[in-house]
Amino acid sequence: MYNIKGLNDWKNEQVDGLFLGLYEDDKQSSEVLDEIDTAIGGSLKQLLKENRFNGKAKEIFSFHTLGQLTAKKVYIVGVGKKAEASDEQFRSVFASLSKVVHRDQLQNTAVILDSFIKDKEDLDQLSYLLGEALELTSYKVANYKEKDNQVEKQLEGVTIFTNGSKDALLEELQAGKVYGSGTNLARALVNTPGNLMTPTDLAAAAKDIAESHGMEIDILDREDMEKLGMGALLAVAQGTEQPPKMIVLKYQGKKEWNDVLAFVGKGLTFDAGGISIKPSLNMHEMKMDMGGAAAVLGAMEIIGQMKPEANVLAVIPSSENLLNGLAMKPGDVITSLSGKTIEVRNTDAEGRLILADGVTYAKHLGADYIVDVATLTGAVIIALGEYTTGAVTNNEELMEKLLYSAYESGEWVWRLPSFEPYRKMLKTSDVADLNNSPGRPGGSITAGLFVGEFAGDTPWVHLDIAGTAWSSKGTETGPKGGTGAMARTLANLAEQLNQK
Repeated sequence: MYNIKGLNDWKNEQVDGLFLGLYEDDKQSSEVLDEIDTAIGGSLKQLLKENRFNGKAKEIFSFHTLGQLTAKKVYIVGVGKKAEASDEQFRSVFASLSKVVHRDQLQNTAVILDSFIKDKEDLDQLSYLLGEALELTSYKVANYKEKDNQVEKQLEGVTIFTNGSKDALLEELQAGKVYGSGTNLARALVNTPGNLMTPTDLAAAAKDIAESHGMEIDILDREDMEKLGMGALLAVAQGTEQPPKMIVLKYQGKKEWNDVLAFVGKGLTFDAGGISIKPSLNMHEMKMDMGGAAAVLGAMEIIGQMKPEANVLAVIPSSENLLNGLAMKPGDVITSLSGKTIEVRNTDAEGRLILADGVTYAKHLGADYIVDVATLTGAVIIALGEYTTGAVTNNEELMEKLLYSAYESGEWVWRLPSFEPYRKMLKTSDVADLNNSPGRPGGSITAGLFVGEFAGDTPWVHLDIAGTAWSSKGTETGPKGGTGAMARTLANLAEQLNQK
């Protein structure tokens, strides 16, 4: 898909669209702009002036070359002010560029990468961000409407013009594409209707990933869980006829199975709330309650392609949370895999129950570090909106590494407090070790700390993606619906964790 050529080769490349970056405060220094201006008879700068193009970030001006250049159309992309240029800004700029590529159905496109360089900017990072943006913006939510006969053109090739190292830039472009594709996989899983994404379907998706990349996979059924004593997951599954699954993938990137990083993803494929039933408004969106599992599988897809020198375990407890005559009830006391007993005060606080057994099982399988990911609480949406993932931890070092991985991935994570009074709120049951729903105050914190009770002393981070896993309005890089939040962060953490 990618082709890298020398900077001056743009003059001879026949493409549907040629993209050139232009800084708001450095418009006069672009040699390529001058050459294009000369090629079309000196009218480009006048066109920019007449259209009031100032080079502001994400601003795009385009024109047809009418045969005066080998490119059919030229796109001038505003990068903003040089002093303000950052990875975050480049992500936005490349997302805008990439959306235009897909909107205009350009089959062959070219980018003069060096025109986006800030002073001493790293070309490798620009290549990565471009590859990531092109992939992320290509995603479309599948629909099940009757198809028309209109043929949609797909992007087939991207040519990069640069003075940089071709091999290094190609590697980064491909890495960006891989990270984007893993995120898109997570998005697709989240957006799939609940009747087509049951725990059995989720297990099949995990199996496809494992088989594609030579990973070990183990899928526990109800009978297996009963033998092991996974009472928390089984209690949630009582209310549905769909069989629960405990899905385990194992990627071994080292000779010895040590320093194992475990991802535990909440795989609630549909959540009606159980006996504590949710309001009907927007309940159809509860197909996204397996966003944590989707993030984990997206990360495993990335890891399978990138092949880091790391050992990664993925554990996904999966069920539906519906209501029938067998469904768990408020006031029930259940016994988890760990042996801890739990009083169910709210059946809609089920995610933490299945995660309890997932985290415990990850420890049984040798996890040295645990990151759980879950669409866990509405409270985190009140606190942080749709933009930032909430985090709780028991280990400073692991938290710092995850925050760095999130920063590099362009995903926002905010650490929530975990002081002792919050922990005491979990011990307010008169009949069990833990209360699964101690009240609304600090709801995101207590939910996370509930899961942490099962991590024990194992370094652990909890990520609440209830706000970030689903976008009601769409984002710079994708449509409304599933976002694939945290897939890139998790994969990045796997690559970075054991680096010195």
